[in-house]
Amino acid sequence: MAVTDFIAGKVAAELLEMLDEICRKSFLCKPTAAQLVTSIQDLLPTIQEIKYTGVAIPPPRQRQIDALSETLVRGRDLAHEILNSGRWNFLKNVQLARKMEKLEKKVSRFVNGPLQVHVLADVHHLRYDSEKKFDRIENSIRQLEQRLGAAKSGVGGEEGGWLEEAVRRAEEEERCGGDLVNLGMEVAKRKVKEMVIGKDDFRVVGICGIGGSGKTTLAREICRDDDVRSYFNNRVLFLTVSQSPNVEQLRSKIWGMIIGNDSVGSSDTIPPLTLQYDFGIVVKTLVILDDVWSLPVLDQLILKTPGCKTLVVSRFKFSPSVINCTYELELLREDEAVSLFCHAAFGQNAIPSGSNEKLIKQVVDECKGLPLALKVIGASLRDKPEMFWTSAKSILTRSQPICESHEIQLLERMRLSIDCLPEKVRECFLDLGSFLEDKKIPLDVLINIWVELHDIEDKEAFAILVELADKNLLTPVKDARYGDIYSSYYDISVYQHDVLRDLAIYLSNRENVNQRRRLLMPRRETGIPKEWERNVDKPFNAQIVSVYTGEMREMDWFSMEFPKAEVLILNFSSSEYFLPPFIDNMPKLKTLVLINYSTSNAVLHNLSVVTNLSNLRSLWFEKISVPQLPETTLPLKNLRKISLVLCKINTSLDDSVVDLPYLFPCLSELTMDHCDDLTELPPSICKMNKLKSLSVTNCHSLRELPTDLGKLSSLQILRTYACPCLRRLPPGICSLVLLQYLDISQCVNLASLPEGIGGLKCLEKIDMRECPQIRNLPRSAASLRSLHRVICDEEVSWLWREVEKSIPDLCIQVAEACFNLDWLAE
Repeated sequence: MAVTDFIAGKVAAELLEMLDEICRKSFLCKPTAAQLVTSIQDLLPTIQEIKYTGVAIPPPRQRQIDALSETLVRGRDLAHEILNSGRWNFLKNVQLARKMEKLEKKVSRFVNGPLQVHVLADVHHLRYDSEKKFDRIENSIRQLEQRLGAAKSGVGGEEGGWLEEAVRRAEEEERCGGDLVNLGMEVAKRKVKEMVIGKDDFRVVGICGIGGSGKTTLAREICRDDDVRSYFNNRVLFLTVSQSPNVEQLRSKIWGMIIGNDSVGSSDTIPPLTLQYDFGIVVKTLVILDDVWSLPVLDQLILKTPGCKTLVVSRFKFSPSVINCTYELELLREDEAVSLFCHAAFGQNAIPSGSNEKLIKQVVDECKGLPLALKVIGASLRDKPEMFWTSAKSILTRSQPICESHEIQLLERMRLSIDCLPEKVRECFLDLGSFLEDKKIPLDVLINIWVELHDIEDKEAFAILVELADKNLLTPVKDARYGDIYSSYYDISVYQHDVLRDLAIYLSNRENVNQRRRLLMPRRETGIPKEWERNVDKPFNAQIVSVYTGEMREMDWFSMEFPKAEVLILNFSSSEYFLPPFIDNMPKLKTLVLINYSTSNAVLHNLSVVTNLSNLRSLWFEKISVPQLPETTLPLKNLRKISLVLCKINTSLDDSVVDLPYLFPCLSELTMDHCDDLTELPPSICKMNKLKSLSVTNCHSLRELPTDLGKLSSLQILRTYACPCLRRLPPGICSLVLLQYLDISQCVNLASLPEGIGGLKCLEKIDMRECPQIRNLPRSAASLRSLHRVICDEEVSWLWREVEKSIPDLCIQVAEACFNLDWLAE
C-alpha cells in the first residue's frame, strides 16, 4: 500500500472541513463547495477502506489513487486560499470560484468514471485472490475424527478411558433425548417442521447430512415436538433402519401403526406398503425412518396411504422423484456451538462465570461446528482441571489423536459410507484426500485426475462427482454454470468436509508407505515427511503423490523413485520454489499440478525436470510467475491441456522467446484466467491447429485478440469473459467454422459483434450478458442456423427477437441481475 493512500485519506478529511467552512462564509463558492462535499463524502469511505485493509493495489489503480491524492492536495490549497481571500477582492474571488468548479468536475469524473468501471473487475479479482474458504458451513472442520483421542493421562481400565466413557455418555444422551437436542437446532427444526406439517402435498420428505452432523438428534426432536404430535394426533412412529435392516419387521411395525394394531408381527400377512390404499377416512400418520442406507430398502418402507407422511433420515441425498423435499443439515454457528459444548461440558448453555473463556472458545473452535465432536469433546472435559483442558487444546491444535482406539472406532464407523460405493466411485473418493483441507478443489483438476487415473471420459467423471455429492461426500460450489454442457471447470470448485478428507487419508494410509497407491501429506510441513525419508532406499509405488510445504530449495529434496506415479500435486506457500529432482524419476507422469498459496507469485527453479516428461498430458499452474522454458526443451507431444490461473505471464509466451506450436504440437485446451499482466496473446497461438478450447478470462489488461485467430481450424470453444479492456473481436473469428460456444460476457467495453459472425455455421450458444456497449447486431446473425441459445441482458434481448424470426429454435435467455456476494461472507 503506497503512502499516497494515507495522504489521500488525510487530505480528503481536511478538505471536507474547509469546504464546510466555505459553505458558511463564501457566497460565490458555496454551490460548488456543497457539491464537492457530496462527492468527497461518497469517496472517503472507499479511500478509508483502501487505507486500512493493508491490501496491495495493482499499479493501474495505484496510479489513479496517486492522481486523486494530488488533486485533493491542490483542492486543499485552493480551499485554504479561498478562506484567506477578503470579501472585498471580488475579481480574485471570481477566479477562485472558477478554479473550484474545475476541481469539482475533476473529482466528480473520478467518482463516476474509473471508480465505477473497475467495480466488476475488483469483485472477480477478490474472488480468486482470496485464500479463505468459500463456504462457512462445509469447509471449516479440521482433522476432526483424528483429534478425538485420548492422551493416556486419565485413562482408566483396559476397555477404554475417559474419552470412550464420554462417547458412551454422549451417545446415550442422544438415544434417550433430553435438553441437549434443543441446542443449535432452532433453524433446522423450524424448516423441517415446515416440510412435515406445513406441506400437505409432500408425501415423503428428508433430512440428509454427513455422519455426526446431528441428523438423528434433529429427527428425534421432530418426533417429540408438541406441534408435530398434535398435527398427527400422536400417530408418530420412529424407526431405525440401519445398514442391515430387518425389512419385514419394519414393515410390520408400519402396518400396525396404520391399522392401529401394535400387536402385528412379522409373521402376519402384510400387504405391500407401496400400494395406494384408501380407507375411506384420512388418518394422519408420520413415520420417521432413521439411518436409511439404500433406495431398494426405502422403496419397501414408504407409505402410500392418504394422510401418511414419511420423514427419511440418511447420509445420502435421494432423488427428488423419491423424496419430494430434502433438508440438508448445516453445521452449527459459533454461538450454537458454544451452547452445545457448554451443555456437554458444564451442564448449562453458556460459559460459566469465572472460567477461562478464551480457552473454552479455542477448544470449541477446534470442533468446527460438528455436533458429535462438540458433545464428545465437551463431555470428555467435564470436571477436568484447567491444565487438562490446556493439554487437550494443544493436542487438538496439533491434530494429534487423543485416543487411538476411539479414532479408529469413529473412522471405521464412517468407513461404512465408503465401502458400499461402487469400486470406481470409491477410488475417486479416496483421491480427494490428495487435496488440502479448507481449500477449494478446482473442478478441472479433479475431473482431469479422475480421467487420467481411472480411464474414464469427462462425462463419466462428472457423473461420479454428482453421485459423491448426492451422498454428501463432497459439496459442489453454488454456481449457475455447474453442470452446463459448456461449463468452464477451471473456475468452478468443490469442497470436502475435513472429516471425510481424514477418512480418505485414513483408508489410503493402511498399507506400507512404499506400497500405498496414494502418497499424501495431510498437512503442511517444512520438508518431506520423516516416514518418506526413512524409506527412500526402495521405490514408491504410488500413483498419486501430493506434497504440501513452504519454500523448498535443492538441498531440501531427497532422491526418490516413483515408477508408477501418474499424478503429482505440489502445494506450497512461497515466493520461490525449487521443483523436486525426483520428477526425473516419474516416467509415467501424466498430470502435474502446482498451486502456490502465498500472497505473491512464485518463481520456479529447476524447470529442466519438466522438459523431459514425454507422457505429460496436463499442466496446471496457479499463482506462478510463468518461466521461460530452457532452449533444450523437446516438444511435449502428449501435452493436451495447459491451465494458467492467477499467473504472471511476463514475456514467457512471446514469439521471440518460445515457439508454442513447436513445443506443444498436440495441445487441445489452453486456459489463462486472472492473468492481470496479459495484454495480448502471442500471434503464434493461431498456428496451434489442434487447439479445441481457448479460454482467456478475467484478464483485466487484455486489449485485443490476434488478427489471425480464424486460423484455429479446430477451435470449438472460445471464452473471453470478464476482460473489460477488450473493445473488439477480430474479423477473423468469423472463419472458425467449428466453433460451438462463444462467451464474451462481462466484456463491458466490447462495442459490437463482428459483421461476418453469420459464418460461424456450427455456433450453438452465445453468452453475452453484461455487454452494455453492444447496441446492435450484425445482419449476418440471422444466418446462425445452428444457434440454439443466447444469454444476454434485457436491453439486448429485443435485438435477438428479430433474429429469432429467422432461427425458429432459438432460445433467448435474459440473464437475471445478480449481486450476490455470499462468497465474501467469510
